[in-house]
Amino acid sequence: MDKKDVELFLKYLQSAVREGNIEWLKHSLQRMMERDITRQEVKTAILEGSVIEVYSKDRPYPSILIAWIDDKPLHAVVSYDDVKDMCYIITAYIPNEKYFEKDLITRRSK
Repeated sequence: MDKKDVELFLKYLQSAVREGNIEWLKHSLQRMMERDITRQEVKTAILEGSVIEVYSKDRPYPSILIAWIDDKPLHAVVSYDDVKDMCYIITAYIPNEKYFEKDLITRRSK
């Protein structure tokens, strides 16, 4: 996806979230409970965060990693089905400096 495609993808994804067209995958809910992350925090991350990685080859739908850096930094991996206008929450986590630079956005080199 080029930059314009990513912006459009995010726009549709955010619209689906505002409309309540969200499916929380079982894995995401389990991880969110373990990590003390609320559904509202994930929604806020999607609506106010920035796309930091794109996984265009993910199946069944391409997905993106969104970073929301606030009092409680948060990353969310989400995908979007344009046929059903549905946002799928794959996982959410609190980023740390083991995998990301101090900005919690730039991934560390392996």
